[in-house]
Amino acid sequence: MKRFAVLTFGLAALAAAAACGQPAGTLAAAADALKVSETKSIEYSGTGKWFQFGQAPSATQPWPQFDVTAFTASINYEAPAARVQMTRKQTVDPARVRPAPVEQKPDQYISGTSAWNMATPAGAAAGTAPAAAPQPAAVEERMMEIWSTPHGFLRAAKANNATSTAANGGSEVTFTAGKNKYVGTINAQNDVTRVQTWIDNPVLGDTLVDTTFADYRDFGGVRFPAHITRAQGGHPVLDLTVSSVKANSALDLPVPENVKAATAPPVVVTVEKLADGVFYLKGGTHHSLAIDQADHIVVVEGPQSEERSLAVIAKVKETIPNKPIKYLINTHVHFDHSGGLRTWVDEGATIVTHELNKPYYEQAWAAPHTLNPDKLAQSKKTATFETFSGKYMLTDGKRTIEVYEIQGSGHNDGFAMVYLRKEKILAEGDAYTPAAADAPPPAMPNPFSVNLYENIQRLKLDVKQIAALHGPRIATMADLRTAIGAGKASAN
Repeated sequence: MKRFAVLTFGLAALAAAAACGQPAGTLAAAADALKVSETKSIEYSGTGKWFQFGQAPSATQPWPQFDVTAFTASINYEAPAARVQMTRKQTVDPARVRPAPVEQKPDQYISGTSAWNMATPAGAAAGTAPAAAPQPAAVEERMMEIWSTPHGFLRAAKANNATSTAANGGSEVTFTAGKNKYVGTINAQNDVTRVQTWIDNPVLGDTLVDTTFADYRDFGGVRFPAHITRAQGGHPVLDLTVSSVKANSALDLPVPENVKAATAPPVVVTVEKLADGVFYLKGGTHHSLAIDQADHIVVVEGPQSEERSLAVIAKVKETIPNKPIKYLINTHVHFDHSGGLRTWVDEGATIVTHELNKPYYEQAWAAPHTLNPDKLAQSKKTATFETFSGKYMLTDGKRTIEVYEIQGSGHNDGFAMVYLRKEKILAEGDAYTPAAADAPPPAMPNPFSVNLYENIQRLKLDVKQIAALHGPRIATMADLRTAIGAGKASAN
């Protein structure tokens, strides 16, 4: 039986080779078998799972899962350009209390060196037409997705002087496009079964993106995999069952004028004094807090990226001159809140974080950062941590900074908030985001905000100002009570 299986496999490979006139399993044979030169564009649709990269509920767990009820990728290989549309909703996790899942319909584009989303502007009236929103930071990843399809990989390999080596009856094909290296596997049936590449991430550095293709079928004359999986940063980000494929449909994706004219906005950091020696560093979507101690500075949160953190560091030194930044308090491991941490390590700050997060950061920061070397990659300084579980205190003898674990939140297991007892100021990120002052309260309270309130009550904290690390303004406990509903809390 085993010999028969081997013989059948060999006959299939010979038949595939004969059909395309090339040795089986080679780049040329695969290109012929998939009709790459004839395929100018492709559109594939399906259903499956999508996972939110960098937002794991714990440093040890995969990215959170969403159910995808509709997915369509349309790709013009000659432009190159692509549009990806999907309908998704976060999968209910019975082990965690989360906000009720909301259906999302992202509509994402790339054309050449321009990337954008089509979306209804935040706060717009019902019925407002979607508008193009530039996404310059997404160009690298979206272009990677084009060249990580079977047809895209073979096209890019031929255009970029790929090298091939025999492997397992087929070939391993390697090339570089721009600054990104691609490695693909072709089997003896001339199918591309795997594509690996590496893209930059501020937390993970050179991040492996591993896409696999299985169960090739004939979709109306187009040979294409019926199952596509992709992992990024060691966890799945896509698991798609393909139901339909079309080749050479017209696909014109002109770049909107506002996207053409868009330039990366400057990083802006503004300062609001909350109390003597306490400064709220605002700007963009993420904020920080700077605390002036006797002979040093403590900063709460180093979010997003090195660019953001460098701007915050400069503003801190301008606001509180002639003192070193000794500590950076990290609220949690989500990448938008930890993307700038490496910059603070290079600055010489000790990272204060929950004990669950330290092993993750140490492993992640040990990875190469060659695609976009940051300051820490150049200085090669060693990170210093102080970790906690439950409660942690920092003091200069006059002011004590209290760091508390936010217990029982479904958002993240290593979740922290910072309290200044004398000033009655609480800093937190993602547990509660204040709305605009004139906005109506939410129809349903956010369980993360309810949980924050419960933690404040449990710890008997007297809070007068909430310096939320997202949102347009400083909030009060009255604002928090309103946000979670009058029936959910009594006056503090």
